[in-house]
Amino acid sequence: MAAMAFSRRLLFLTAACVAALPAQTKQFRAGAFAADVTPQQWPVRIIGGFTQPLATKAHDPLHARAMVLDDGTTKLAFVVVDSCYLPRALYDRAKVRITANTGIPPTNMMMSATHAHSAPPSKPEGASEVELAYQKLLEDGIVKAVTEANKRLEPAQIGWAVRQEAEHLNNRRWYMKPGTVPPNPFGGTEDKVKMNPPSGSPNLIKPAGEVDPGFTVLAVKSASGKPIAVLGNYSLHYVGGIPGNELSADYFGEFANQLRDKLNAGPEFVGIMSNGTSGDVNNINFRTPRGRKAPFEQIKYVANSMSDHAVAAFKSASFQQWAPLAAMDREFPLRFRKPTPEQVEKAKQVLTVEDEKSLPVNAKAYARRTLKIDEGPEWADVKLQAFRIGTLGVTAFPFEVFTEIGLELKAKSPFKTQFTIELANGHYGYLPTPEQHELGGYETWLGTNYVEKMGSRKMTDALLGMLRHLAGTKTATASSGGGR
Repeated sequence: MAAMAFSRRLLFLTAACVAALPAQTKQFRAGAFAADVTPQQWPVRIIGGFTQPLATKAHDPLHARAMVLDDGTTKLAFVVVDSCYLPRALYDRAKVRITANTGIPPTNMMMSATHAHSAPPSKPEGASEVELAYQKLLEDGIVKAVTEANKRLEPAQIGWAVRQEAEHLNNRRWYMKPGTVPPNPFGGTEDKVKMNPPSGSPNLIKPAGEVDPGFTVLAVKSASGKPIAVLGNYSLHYVGGIPGNELSADYFGEFANQLRDKLNAGPEFVGIMSNGTSGDVNNINFRTPRGRKAPFEQIKYVANSMSDHAVAAFKSASFQQWAPLAAMDREFPLRFRKPTPEQVEKAKQVLTVEDEKSLPVNAKAYARRTLKIDEGPEWADVKLQAFRIGTLGVTAFPFEVFTEIGLELKAKSPFKTQFTIELANGHYGYLPTPEQHELGGYETWLGTNYVEKMGSRKMTDALLGMLRHLAGTKTATASSGGGR
């Protein structure tokens, strides 16, 4: 106990000494690395939909992209993985290994998935031997990305900027004319909105939610001005338009490639696009449909636009020689939603029906999910996370988060600039607000949405409290972790 108390006092003294140094003597460092996590064996399933076709090749490589920041006392690590989602257990295993390699504590690692719907499964349930081998490769790649980024730390400057780009964003939940919303998979007709309605349909009334055009860019460059890494955050689902037997990093990977070329940054530069709060937003203009495009054409179009914005943000950002870093995470258990006895009985009956065409669309898939949820745990092991980088705040949810939640965090954050990364530290389905729950629709159905209906309210309040705590932290403290 005495040793632990001494260690805490030492950490406080170290942080205080760094804070007391004149600005010109403080040393900020940054490093980045992209580890290839493309499968080496085939075939693997492509997840993200109710059908899971087999991929036999990759159109472009998948990566785990990492950026490590160091203010002289505290290190922070961002990791963004080209995957639909990753389970918390995989992240946690990788964090333990990274801590052993680098000394960066798990609290100070913010790991997330891009939500590309053109990547292999990351959960062991139902995985083939080839897919299980891939999941080990995926974990190893995350460990390598942070470990190598940490090795590449060099004196650096840091800056951030926000650009506005609404062209690519469309809320995908729509109010429809009475009687035109189809029954849900449970046979109910109470849904007031439809997810992804037919484009150009005369039955469209209006979107049920907002979009967030704010594109935040966090950039680091060397002391001589050479770009090291750029982390973008944009509230857009994947783009798609990929042949059914190919893997791809979607526009997230194409953005990284185009940005490197446009900055003339060289092969060691790491461009990263993280997914913001895009649970109800995608790239489809439902009011005015676009014409048919060739495979990958729309991906390249969106990536070109966003990489142009990233270049402009890089050039306009006010780079600093030093910025204080801090981190918090919080275990935030939420109750899983549970089916009623009547719903369980109905699910069992649905699975006995031979003629699937007589059932609502995806009825059997949701019946299986209902029974699995009924037999599953009562509580979800949710982890919330917040970073401070100078006057920039970053928060993270392990959900597909509705855009209005991210907008609320931006509006109420104590930091001048704020963004949220979704699908970080796990995956627990969609996260609508209680008001969106009342409208129904795909993202609210049991089996797509898993946690209690007030979950978004509780977690938003918790994250705002964490941000306020970090905003009051002038330098790194024992609660924000070390990493030396």
